[in-house]
Amino acid sequence: MDPAHAALLAGAGFLAGVCNAVAGGGTLLTFPALLATGLPPVAANVTNTVAVWPGYLGGTAAFRERLRERRPLIARLLVTALLGGVVGTVLLLAAPAEVFDAVVPYLVLGATAIFGLQPMLTRRLNRRRSADTADGTGSEDRTVGAPLTAAMFLGGAYGAYFGGGLGFILLAVLMLGVSAELRFLNGVKALLSLGVNTVALLVFVVFGDVHWLSVAIIGPLCLLGGVVGGRLAQRLSATALRTVVVVFGLAVGVAMLR
Repeated sequence: MDPAHAALLAGAGFLAGVCNAVAGGGTLLTFPALLATGLPPVAANVTNTVAVWPGYLGGTAAFRERLRERRPLIARLLVTALLGGVVGTVLLLAAPAEVFDAVVPYLVLGATAIFGLQPMLTRRLNRRRSADTADGTGSEDRTVGAPLTAAMFLGGAYGAYFGGGLGFILLAVLMLGVSAELRFLNGVKALLSLGVNTVALLVFVVFGDVHWLSVAIIGPLCLLGGVVGGRLAQRLSATALRTVVVVFGLAVGVAMLR
C-alpha cells in the first residue's frame, strides 16, 4: 500500500474513533477514506464493516448490566434485526456491484442528513415519549407490534447493507416502539448494532472482498481514537465535531454524484 494511503487510513481511523466516542458518525470518515485508496465501493463497504466491528463490541459491553432486563423483548428484537442483517448482506453481495455503485452516493448523503439532524430528531422523540407517558399510552404492550418488528427488520437490513447512521435509526425505532428508560434503550440499540454487524462481518469474511491491510490499519487506530475521545469527551465540542463530519459527508456525497 502507498504510504500516503496508509497515513490517510490511519488518520481516518483515529478520527472516526474520536468522533464515535463523542458524537458518532465515524463511518462517514472511514468509508470515504477507503474509497480514496482506490477500493471499489462494495469492497470499501465490506472492509469498513470488518474494521469498525470491535467498536460495537466495546459499546455493548458498557451496557451489560442493563441488558439483563426484559430479556424476552430483547431476544425478539435481536432475532428480527439479525434476520434483516442476513437479508442486507445477501443484497449487497448478490446484486451486481453497479447497483451499490449507483445508490452509495445517496446512502452517504442520507446517513449524513440523519447524523446532522440527530439532535433535533432526538429532542422530538423525547417530547413524544414524555407526552405518551403523561397520557398513559406509553405502556409495555406497545413492544410486540408488527410495525416495530417491520421497522427493526428494515433497520437490520440497512445496517448490514451500508450502516451509516444505523445506531440512531435503531434508537429512533426503539424510542417510538418500546416504553423504557433511555439508558435501557441505548443498551438495546448497542446490542442490536453489534448483532447486525456481527452477521455482516461473518458473511463478509467468508464471501466478501475484505482488504485486510486496511482493516489492520483502521481497526486498532479506531479503538485508540475511541479511548482518546472517551477521555476528552468533556472537553471536545460534540456540535463542532458533528459539523465537521456533516460538511465532509456532504462534500463526499456530492462528489460521488458527479
